[in-house]
Amino acid sequence: MAEYRLDDLARISGVSPRNIRAYRERGLLDPPRRQGRTAYYDDYHLSQLNTITQLLRKGYTSAHIAEFFERMREGHDLAAILGIQQAILGRQAPEASAEPRAAVLKVDVDSDEVRRLVSYGLAEVVDDTVTLTDPAMAEIVVRSTDHLRDVRMILRVFESAAGSVDELAAMLVAALEEAVAARYGPGYVPKDGETDEVARLVRDYRDLGVAVVTHQLAKSMRGHMASGRLRDLDSV
Repeated sequence: MAEYRLDDLARISGVSPRNIRAYRERGLLDPPRRQGRTAYYDDYHLSQLNTITQLLRKGYTSAHIAEFFERMREGHDLAAILGIQQAILGRQAPEASAEPRAAVLKVDVDSDEVRRLVSYGLAEVVDDTVTLTDPAMAEIVVRSTDHLRDVRMILRVFESAAGSVDELAAMLVAALEEAVAARYGPGYVPKDGETDEVARLVRDYRDLGVAVVTHQLAKSMRGHMASGRLRDLDSV
């Protein structure tokens, strides 16, 4: 099996050394073999990087990808993992015949904002080019005339909501676990042929959670806009 140093792996995979280090630190990439102070990567790491890149482009977060690899390391069935993961993460839009245009950010690649985006898994840096990994965010930012303003908005919302969203997600997952245990028994693991039924239950809980949060957020925003300086723009 071929082995690569960091710069060689970056050149072959198209992933910058900075992102490779970030993936390794977040547990997405397996540790390299070390000889003295030199790290050596192999074809398995190259395959991991290709998978990470594809999943990020489809809208998966770095946390979900890390969990995916961890499940595989633990020997879980790949088909079951993919079935449940798809239910949890939502249905992806059909891929167009051509690769969608990436939202290349017109910002300083060495800025603190970019560093934070990459650390949160919201962007990646390749060849000194910064692109967002989330298609919905990318679609909005790419039509903006001030990318730095939008980036700061993304970071402000992400950092402000991270704790609350995590608590909501934990509550939703706990409710889902209770529903699964009530229906199938505690400690249940889907068997062959049962993945679709469990995935449907997961999908319903996920969609309900997103619908409730979206409804409440929109309602609260309308209230704040109506009572503040933006009240005249409430109908926009």
